[in-house]
Amino acid sequence: MRTTLLALAALAALAGCSTPPDPGPLFADDRQTAEPTCMQHQARAPGSRYTDAALRRTDETLPLLRYYTANGTKPYCDNQAPTDVDRAWARVYVDLGAERSRVAAILG
Repeated sequence: MRTTLLALAALAALAGCSTPPDPGPLFADDRQTAEPTCMQHQARAPGSRYTDAALRRTDETLPLLRYYTANGTKPYCDNQAPTDVDRAWARVYVDLGAERSRVAAILG
């Protein structure tokens, strides 16, 4: 009985010390370029920081909204089609209430 209680206490302590799930990458908005002439593909799909309304932060969503509003109709720099990851980011843009026409070519 005592061993069981110690094991349960250890599990409870470990659960309290666990790290929260990774909220995913920040949107890469090409801040180093004042006015990009083309878009870069996103390397990783959006995580819960963008897809879970409870975790969204204005300082993280505004760069995404600004970027696609200004650049969403531009081609990708490698002249390739949008990837599934790019489409996922464009869906977040629309889900945030932005105008679908700015990313229609990405969404297909």
